[in-house]
Amino acid sequence: MARPKKRFQQLIEEIDRTPWGPAEQALVSEAVALAIEIGDERLEYEARMRQTASANMGGATDVMLNSFAWCLAHHEADPQRFPADLDNGGADLMWQFKWMASSLRSSPAFSQEQIAAVLDDMEKHYRAGGLGVSGVLTARFEDAWDAGRMDEAEALRVQLEATPRDDHSHCDACGRSQIAGFFADTDRDAEAIVLVEEMIEGGFSCGEEPEHALSRVLLPFLRAGRFDEAKTAHLRSYRLAKDNPDNLRIVANNIVFTALTGNEARALALVEKHIAWLAHDGLNVDAHFAALAALAALAVALDRVTAVGHGDTPVRGAESPALVPFFGEHDGRWSAAALAASAWSAADRIAAAFDERDGTDGHARSLARMRALAGEQYDVPIRSDAFAAPTPSNTPADADGWFERAMQLAQFGAEHETLDALPRALEVEDPCKRAQLLSMRIGILIALERADEALELLPQRVAALRAAGRDEQADLEERLGLATFGIDTPEATADLEDAIADAASLPAWSRGDLAISRAALHLRAREADAALDLAELAARSFAEADDTRLANTTTLLAISAVLSKGDMEAATALLDRFLAQDDLSTGHRAQALQTRARVRGCSDAYAEGAVDADEVCRLLAELGATRALGDAHLLAGALWEDADEAEKAVSRYRVAARIAGEGDGDSTGVDFRLARTMLRAGDAEEAAELFGDVLQREEEAEVPAGSRAMTASMLARSLSAAGEFGQAVGAHGYASELFGQAEEHADQAMSMTEQAKILARFDEHDDAMGLLESAADIVRRAPDAVGAVTEVLHSLGQAYGGRGDERAFALFDEVAALAQQHEAEWLLADVTDSRGRAFAELGRIDEAVAAALTAADGFAALGDLGSAGGSELFAGRVLAANDRSADAVPVYRSAIDHAAGHPPLLQVAALELGNVLESLGRHGEAAEVRTLAQS
Repeated sequence: MARPKKRFQQLIEEIDRTPWGPAEQALVSEAVALAIEIGDERLEYEARMRQTASANMGGATDVMLNSFAWCLAHHEADPQRFPADLDNGGADLMWQFKWMASSLRSSPAFSQEQIAAVLDDMEKHYRAGGLGVSGVLTARFEDAWDAGRMDEAEALRVQLEATPRDDHSHCDACGRSQIAGFFADTDRDAEAIVLVEEMIEGGFSCGEEPEHALSRVLLPFLRAGRFDEAKTAHLRSYRLAKDNPDNLRIVANNIVFTALTGNEARALALVEKHIAWLAHDGLNVDAHFAALAALAALAVALDRVTAVGHGDTPVRGAESPALVPFFGEHDGRWSAAALAASAWSAADRIAAAFDERDGTDGHARSLARMRALAGEQYDVPIRSDAFAAPTPSNTPADADGWFERAMQLAQFGAEHETLDALPRALEVEDPCKRAQLLSMRIGILIALERADEALELLPQRVAALRAAGRDEQADLEERLGLATFGIDTPEATADLEDAIADAASLPAWSRGDLAISRAALHLRAREADAALDLAELAARSFAEADDTRLANTTTLLAISAVLSKGDMEAATALLDRFLAQDDLSTGHRAQALQTRARVRGCSDAYAEGAVDADEVCRLLAELGATRALGDAHLLAGALWEDADEAEKAVSRYRVAARIAGEGDGDSTGVDFRLARTMLRAGDAEEAAELFGDVLQREEEAEVPAGSRAMTASMLARSLSAAGEFGQAVGAHGYASELFGQAEEHADQAMSMTEQAKILARFDEHDDAMGLLESAADIVRRAPDAVGAVTEVLHSLGQAYGGRGDERAFALFDEVAALAQQHEAEWLLADVTDSRGRAFAELGRIDEAVAAALTAADGFAALGDLGSAGGSELFAGRVLAANDRSADAVPVYRSAIDHAAGHPPLLQVAALELGNVLESLGRHGEAAEVRTLAQS
């Protein structure tokens, strides 16, 4: 028996140090089962007390209720053996009472009498145990508020406010959040905001705080016209809540916010991401308070999506069988408009069940408030999501129209979209058109490595050719098989070459077909000159046959061959001439524009290339080439990003991400680009949210550590830019771990350095120093990464220098040597400035001033007058602080001269020089120089 008990104790210790989640839940289950196996009810009590808490945090309501009931019964039977508090740092049995009342309130499956009985039982136990009544009043307040008995709730709130806090009161964060929510529900927006602002300023936090509190004041912020605060609160609240299904109500508040602020695409994206959470708690699948709040939020959001013209947009995930109890049976995918109606219906049904249980109309009134939000609209743009481009309005009306659509798609090279269009196009009666369509299908199947399917279609192609009166081409294809359709085998190549050699007697079109088929294989084999020769032959043949379409296809192949030779200038000239034609098809024009966009990108003409890519997007939208459209938006985004037009890049990447998410594209890769560009555009909070999503997906896909490290590093940068320094430290730490796993030493050291900089900013100097010393050891393993080496060693030197540690100078010498070796003049000036500051810390005044002035000269020589002025300002301060005010005057004046284009530096330097002059008795000069600070 000793061994199982030892294992039990190990489990308990592991549970107590494991974060909430699946791993912790599995440990708890094992501990309960082991205690039952051992037959020791005291051990089972220890395990079940933890199981109650685990189930509460994990949303397993049935497990929580059963576990709590078992523990309470045993406590009542023998309080000594089964104490209310296990002294393990977790919630005691009386605290867990609060969870029970909340859980019963959350489902109309429990009657008001049952809830009242639990509340009365709770108060009885509290009073019997000599506990304060704050926790009981809180539970009664919550019950009255949730049931819509608002007068009673207000009276209890006032009573609660006058009741002394005790060990079973809500913490400051939860208490403030709860009352803020009540104030918001009772139209006391200003009071709600004050409570939450005090909470944030005080740094109060808890399990679901501050994210819940922030979500509760989103609408009050909007109604107060405080849009910036509302946006920041939304982004922070959602980022903190988005990974835990128990936060469904928090997410619901955020979904409503996006719907009311002109961010309908984001609202739809959040609905799709979290709709599965509706069925998270299995106890009350179709009637749960959190589900009611979420359904109402979902309905508000989808109504707004419909109102802006996207009611037909499919809602991904809504077709899940687990959601049938909410929305009912449905054929196919739910549209936004249809799902909105079903969500309102489900919300009404659940609200009625609650109101019947409570004997009030509280939930009906809450839904009426939600419906009234349709009249509110605020402009708070968030650019993380976009609707996909609409399908073309000119959908073909008949087979001939679909024939033209398929031809255009094929001419662009949109293989999948062409295959999708072909079945309707092949209904054409004209055998010549059928022959062309079958040729396209066979060629695409070959390109997709589906040669067996292509071979099965060849007899149909031959039959269509004969029906069109093209017997010689039919004979040729019967003899050559798939050779003229792009199959790349030695036999097919040999057959093509033999046919070309004997082609003199063939019709011109057949000669062109043979030539372009062999040219394509040469191009695939990187035999550009041979491809060009045959392309020229094909072009002449198609011109003789009067086939403009294939003549243009041949020209595009020739341009590709020229590009494969690296002759950008010649390719550009060919593209310009080709695009100048008036009779180009839409597909060929789009293909040529896309090629020119890439060429311009390779030639650093990013903006011009981006304009071409944007036009490709417009043309492909007309054609309904969805997958190709996503790639085109991705290209446009990349080019606008390279052109330093981050705002334009963001809008293109958003559409690309939406298209990729709706299909089977790489939405993670696109989202990474989008997040990076959003950070560059100054949208740090939005970038942090998206980088967090990307990192989560990468973790689930188990991508290599180095890739995850890069994402974690970008997440850390975004968090820092958003002012979330605590989370940024953690993200940098995780990035450094991942870089270490990938043995990317330079990046690992840089992540540690960034982490150290944040710690130092908040006076955690010892921890920062330890990180920098470790980073310096690591970065020396990557001597070729000169930028990282100098950054880390310089940072460590500055940290040493700030403490007056002589070890700084050896590091500065090392950095200076690398700067000279690599002709990095700015770095040399910067490390010289750092040397001067370290000298000053050691009281070596002359050396400090000399180094600072040398640094200023270096900066000035490079044209960085702001940095030059900064070094001189430091030198002037050192002189003035060491009773050498007269020597400081010319140094300050030089700093002022250099600060002409830097108003903050100019103001500080002028004010300080005025003080120095005043101390020297030069009052007139002091007054004169101080006027500069006011200019």
